[in-house]
Amino acid sequence: MSLSVPQNGLKGDGEPVIELFVKAGSDGESIGNCPFSQRLFMILWLKGVVFNVTTVDLKRKPADLQNLAPGTHPPFITFNGEVKTDVNKIEEFLEDVLCPPKYVKLGAKHPESNTTGMDIFAKFSAYIKNSKPDANEGLERGLLKTLQKLDEYLRSPLPDEIDHNSIEDVKVSNRRFLDGEEMTLADCNLLPKLHIVKVVTKKYRGFDIPREMTAIWKYLNNAYTREEFTNTCPSDKEIEIAYADVAKRLVN
Repeated sequence: MSLSVPQNGLKGDGEPVIELFVKAGSDGESIGNCPFSQRLFMILWLKGVVFNVTTVDLKRKPADLQNLAPGTHPPFITFNGEVKTDVNKIEEFLEDVLCPPKYVKLGAKHPESNTTGMDIFAKFSAYIKNSKPDANEGLERGLLKTLQKLDEYLRSPLPDEIDHNSIEDVKVSNRRFLDGEEMTLADCNLLPKLHIVKVVTKKYRGFDIPREMTAIWKYLNNAYTREEFTNTCPSDKEIEIAYADVAKRLVN
């Protein structure tokens, strides 16, 4: 599948020619489960640049792609014909070259926003891959602990939400995303993973992110209202299919 995004945009003079290659889903065409693919997809969309997206069926990788990026799996990009393959370096490169005043800056203002929740996916992976019932409770507690830290960060006001001249204390943050009202690179990294955690733990462990973690649910629901997230996200079914062989059944 190949599409042009944003679809209401027109490539003008001086616009870079960008193509994003992402993992295809089980049908070989739709968007597949890959948080790194979605991360880059979101960044480009948020930047407001016109770009093409091609889904790559890993079972039948076309010969021209083998030649374009030999030995490389999606995601990767071509930027004015130059292939770039390392996700972290691509993120840095895009933030550097797609810069103000023409394109928005996506870096977080608060360093903590970049590191909050970074261990959630590792705890989730250990939890979902475990097949020993006696280890399940401890691994679930580990996941809950990391989710609680994220909830606390989202709940805590950022420095720029606090008016030091006001007599009223701001005790709970009203922001929509990790670093403020708008999505940043931090959200592009965390949200795809957090959504996978929500979908997979529910399907294969009957586990729900606790409803009392209201800040996390608010954060996810805010993401679900944004096309930059929903239009770059694989379907829940695709995520479940991707984890069908990864998620281990608890057996004695």
